[in-house]
Amino acid sequence: MDIGEAVKLRILELCATHHITVNKLATISGITQSTLNNIVSGRNKSATVSTVKKICDGLDITIVEFFTSSLFEDLEQEVK
Repeated sequence: MDIGEAVKLRILELCATHHITVNKLATISGITQSTLNNIVSGRNKSATVSTVKKICDGLDITIVEFFTSSLFEDLEQEVK
């Protein structure tokens, strides 16, 4: 799995945990619905750290909590 897929799955996991939709997450995070939809659909495979931080702020979690997931343990090497 690559980082883009892991971020996508983590966002969906957090939405389920917090019982909110992706669109609601976009609203409470202050990012556009199109940006978040592009991330979770896989069209955008490289969410910025700034976007991830806004998501964390919207969910009232730390960026460390975001990345504390088994999804990020065995990522493919990006540079070969």
